[in-house]
Amino acid sequence: MGGPSTVLVSGAGPVGLTAALLLGSKGIPVTVLEAQDSISEELRASTFHPPTLDMLAPFGVTTRMLEAGLICPTWQIRLHPSGERAVFDLAVLNGETGHPYRLQCEQFKYCQFTLDAIRKLDSVTISFNATVTGFEQSSNSVRVTAEVDNKPEVFTADYLIGADGARSTIRHGLGIELSGDVYPETTILATTRYPFHEKLEGLSNVSYCWKPNGTFSLLRLPGVWRVSLYARDGQTAEQALEDAAQQELLHDIVPEAGRIDVLETRPYRIHRRLASSYRSGRVFLAGDAAHLNSPSGGMGMNGGIHDAFNLCEKLVATIQGSADAALLDRYERQRRPIAEEEIIAQAHRNRTRMQERDPERRRAMLQDLQRTIDNPAKLKEYLLKSSMIEGLRRAAATA
Repeated sequence: MGGPSTVLVSGAGPVGLTAALLLGSKGIPVTVLEAQDSISEELRASTFHPPTLDMLAPFGVTTRMLEAGLICPTWQIRLHPSGERAVFDLAVLNGETGHPYRLQCEQFKYCQFTLDAIRKLDSVTISFNATVTGFEQSSNSVRVTAEVDNKPEVFTADYLIGADGARSTIRHGLGIELSGDVYPETTILATTRYPFHEKLEGLSNVSYCWKPNGTFSLLRLPGVWRVSLYARDGQTAEQALEDAAQQELLHDIVPEAGRIDVLETRPYRIHRRLASSYRSGRVFLAGDAAHLNSPSGGMGMNGGIHDAFNLCEKLVATIQGSADAALLDRYERQRRPIAEEEIIAQAHRNRTRMQERDPERRRAMLQDLQRTIDNPAKLKEYLLKSSMIEGLRRAAATA
């Protein structure tokens, strides 16, 4: 039987590790159970918004991310190939955040830096090769069964956090519905060292681009670009993944490039889903286990990290006795509406805008964005929202 913990965390992704760091830094005994044998290095999220960097700074994680990542002072929406664009400068958020920019840093690096910080804490145990198979809860504890290195083990704790992703075992065990839908298109995420910034004038490190009859996005990381591509009309995702088809899609961006070497490719479907509840008794959901959204705008991983901060603040207060357990009810009241009305809704608007095909409507959208940029008050309001600062303030004000 596993040793006693106050909190069990299922999942060692960015949300689960953040929760372990926050709880462990307060001396609360935590055990993290992760099915894989190490931190996943799959192509996943890469954008960190200003308030996320603010939150992580006290733990030394932000400093390491700044060393390993790429600061993005601007992001843009762009018409291709004309180069007409609306450029959003996050410097207007000076005074609202200590980090008035986006940071491009791979999710797996964030997880590794957080894990390094956790390993300095005596109160946290990380168990890899530990697959949660089930759980049950009583009025005063949670009992979790897991296969650890292919051997059955039982863990007990006061609370359980399900940070185990879109196919969450914890959510299924609670019988909580994940309602919503799946977008029809498949995104093809490809990485390459090709220097798009040398070929496209005025390109930002984060750029969402319309092209004739389609769209693509370019996100820069140290030494590489991540390109989000989409199958042409009438082309299947499988066909678009073929090398020749990928080259054609990349040549839509820079026709004269010659062969563009692709380092890694990952296809994925985009979901718009929300759990009907974030809590059942002593068990909580956070991150992708609770909400899934389009990656347009880079809000999903950040939203999950924000879930962890919100929940763990309440768990610490409850466990240490400075607040009544009723405080835990506020987690769902504060975070679920933000996921529904801010994160999922904003990501859907971003995705819908980029899916627009009519040239005149595109131009009208671009001009509207340019007018927003030219109005200092509207620009600040827009960036407070798109940078997730406004959503956090709204959550904090919810009783």
